[in-house]
Amino acid sequence: MLAEPPTARPPTERTGGARDPFFDHAKLLATVLVVCGHFWEPLVRAPGHRVLHAGYLLVYAFHMPVFVFVSGWFSRSFTARPDQLGRLLSGVLAPYLLWTTLLGAYTAWLDGGRFTLDLLTPVWVTWFLLSLFLWRLSAPLWHRLRAPLATAVAVSLLAGALPLTPQLSIGRTLQLLPFFVAGLVLDRRRVLALRGHRWLRAAAAPVFGAAALAAYRLAPRLDAAWFYRSANAAGLHADYPRWLLVSLGINLAGAVLGAVFLALVPVRTRSERWAALGAAGTAAFLVHPFLQEALVHGGWYGRGFLPSAAGQSVLTAAAAGLALLLCSRPVAGPLRPLLAPRLRLLLREPPPAGPPVRPTMIPELPSAPGRRTGG
Repeated sequence: MLAEPPTARPPTERTGGARDPFFDHAKLLATVLVVCGHFWEPLVRAPGHRVLHAGYLLVYAFHMPVFVFVSGWFSRSFTARPDQLGRLLSGVLAPYLLWTTLLGAYTAWLDGGRFTLDLLTPVWVTWFLLSLFLWRLSAPLWHRLRAPLATAVAVSLLAGALPLTPQLSIGRTLQLLPFFVAGLVLDRRRVLALRGHRWLRAAAAPVFGAAALAAYRLAPRLDAAWFYRSANAAGLHADYPRWLLVSLGINLAGAVLGAVFLALVPVRTRSERWAALGAAGTAAFLVHPFLQEALVHGGWYGRGFLPSAAGQSVLTAAAAGLALLLCSRPVAGPLRPLLAPRLRLLLREPPPAGPPVRPTMIPELPSAPGRRTGG
């Protein structure tokens, strides 16, 4: 999850003048799940790992919906002001262009192939940056609609019938859109009420237990690609009615599990260290693929220890530790110029705020589109 500049945070996310650590804790936990899931993936594809496969499906059912929902929450104040557009370009688009190039060149080098730069097609995890850029640009539009969430759901379900391509991460951008819009427009008090919600916490064990059992039963016959939300019906070898039904079920599961997950997130801790790690989650999100690709190309997933139950446990613990290490200040700090490059040579300083406009009876003419960033 991308770290948010303090000025982009909604005022209600602060209590008593101090930053509320809740969403940073949520980002940290979700980041750890992302890293673990990616390190599990090569084993999940191989037969004989049903328990790990079930855990993979369970994590993928809700971890990206949580990320996208929180991205919408941080986009609530986006109005396309010049300063917000500057942060969107330097904090989202510029990292996308840079890390798509780096990761694409790195994987081509490991494969021994020729690197071809295609900035319209994300490379692995960089899809989220591109989708985030498009979602946040659209934020003012959703505030103008009468039924934004229903419209977003309709758009996401229509995506299954569209000829989706890898360019612009259009499949994920459309299919995960309802979670972004939910974070953007849902009542603020109800969203904040999820923090430590007593009944949701009480329901966590049976809800996640039932989801884990369902994932275990479905693991042999449900392709994990359904949870990536990047393909249409034809791409998943299904007719549109089946795609519609399965997608509705997966999105509903993501919403329920995501709400319970947020209720379980610690609201406060005695140390600010965990919140700081969550705020620096971009480093873990963008750097860990380089290490995972090295393991894959080094043949580690085909060796005796790693595919074993003990090896999977060690791999999970190591992946979680790696995520925390990459979020730490000694690692994330030096990487900051690559995670949020300064674009002072490209961007002009935003104009100073003008005097307040006095109300008049003359209707306003349409203004230039606004701007704000999120993630």
